[in-house]
Amino acid sequence: MSEVRFHHLERRRVDEALPRILERALEEGRRVLVRASSGEMAAALNERLWTYDDASFLPHGAAGDGDPETQPIFLTCEVENLNAATMLVRLSGAEAAKSDEAFELALLVFDGRDEASLAHARAEWRRLKDEGRAISYWREGDEGGWERAR
Repeated sequence: MSEVRFHHLERRRVDEALPRILERALEEGRRVLVRASSGEMAAALNERLWTYDDASFLPHGAAGDGDPETQPIFLTCEVENLNAATMLVRLSGAEAAKSDEAFELALLVFDGRDEASLAHARAEWRRLKDEGRAISYWREGDEGGWERAR
């Protein structure tokens, strides 16, 4: 894995921030695997991506939507890279896997208002730093975008 970015949510919920993250990834030509902490969360996010904006469309799928390999964005709670993605978006609480190293880019999106999510992100930061990984920290900006923090 070449880079891990920690995305700290302070204003928006995951279901509000995720569509914009995915839009940007598609603009960059990336295939994305979104790993949620449960099947229920993946299903809820799948539904949200269909309804978040009447003027936008994000091509995506989840379990039960047909062949994952045809999906540029695939939502799951499993660790397998079912759509041959080059980017992983791992939501707080979702399982880390040795296979995560194969992704070119990984984002760990966590809610800073939730103590368990914050503790999980801190533990992951320490683990990845101890492994010598390239990690960076990003915060929500005032305009809704992301700002790299020092």
